[in-house]
Amino acid sequence: MPADIAPVPPGREPVPCRVVVCRDCCCGTPKITGVDHAAQTARLRALVPVRVSACLDVCEQANVIVVQPSAEGRAAGARPVWFGLVNDLDATEDIAAWARAGGPGVAPLPDILDLYIVTPPRRRTPS
Repeated sequence: MPADIAPVPPGREPVPCRVVVCRDCCCGTPKITGVDHAAQTARLRALVPVRVSACLDVCEQANVIVVQPSAEGRAAGARPVWFGLVNDLDATEDIAAWARAGGPGVAPLPDILDLYIVTPPRRRTPS
């Protein structure tokens, strides 16, 4: 390592791209048939950091996966990318591969993933 580059102290490694998987009232339940939800979550966890969330409020798009940008992606101005109807292994693999490549703000979004992008719910303003 060159002398002008300090090593990264343990626990201070760059924050990678993270994946949030909705698993609540619709996503991850028998309401979405033909999907092995546990296997989908396990496969993602084998490839990228995953957090399981309660309802993300886009039930009509179940199963929902959100890819959050890494520290580098956030520095580039990237925002989380929401995917819906992720109900097959190929889509799961494509999302994981993109996240491993750097995800939002770092790696270009593969064209095939355009098919799964959904609009996140708007934040509710107090009445």
